[in-house]
Amino acid sequence: MNIQNILDEIEKVDANIYDRISPRRKAMQSFFNIGSKIALSAVPLALGSMLNKAYGQTTDTIVGVLQFALTLEQLESEFYDTGLKSAGLIPSGAPMGAITTICQHEKSHVKFLQDTITSLGAKPGTKPAFDFTAKGTFPTVFSNYDTFLAVAQAFEDTGVRAYKGQAGNLKGNAGVLTAALNIHSVEARHASHIRQMRKGRGADVKPWITLNNSGIGAAVNNVYAGEEITMQAMLEITNINGQAISANAASEAFDEPLSKDQVLQIVTPFLALIFF
Repeated sequence: MNIQNILDEIEKVDANIYDRISPRRKAMQSFFNIGSKIALSAVPLALGSMLNKAYGQTTDTIVGVLQFALTLEQLESEFYDTGLKSAGLIPSGAPMGAITTICQHEKSHVKFLQDTITSLGAKPGTKPAFDFTAKGTFPTVFSNYDTFLAVAQAFEDTGVRAYKGQAGNLKGNAGVLTAALNIHSVEARHASHIRQMRKGRGADVKPWITLNNSGIGAAVNNVYAGEEITMQAMLEITNINGQAISANAASEAFDEPLSKDQVLQIVTPFLALIFF
């Protein structure tokens, strides 16, 4: 077995292989020194472990992400279901149809995530108890339609950014990653549609996020923190290459991910009990 040849082949398609393994190439010498002291049959295991550390995510990591996503989907599913069951809250016609469809999507996401977690040999987490008033911040969430839509927007925008933030942790399972990105795109359409519904009722919002403006108020500032960024891949987008691109347009052109800790800050007020 020529380990160097294997690594050279990997380097042809990933020039950063050594940086993934260690910040310094000298770590490779340590590996070869160890390899000279162990049985030849053990070398593949050592190499596999090293490459898994560089590229892979363990099943536990993937299940953890899915459990996290499941709680968010359960939050949204129960939110819309409760709204639909609140007499007189949602106007008949197009609004009722839209919310019903979104609720069905969220229920499908919940079922899919539960089945996927089970298929990976784990047990789906128990659904938490929710407090959709966020400890009294939105006391009329199920009696005032505009408040209901505002909270819906915050949930959907959070979902879009949360899936983006966790995508990297699913690279070890292409099937799960693809499915998660499919859910991510549906959440983005939900967010856009809810925003259009709010705009139709006079809210100062667009179908997309501008800077860190929510059109709701300070209560949801955490949902939009960081969306004002106008730099991507170390390039300033504003007026790039002499083009007349405003900070508003630059921020609207890209969505920013949320870390798990940031999502927890957003979601925790809506949880009656904390399960994370």
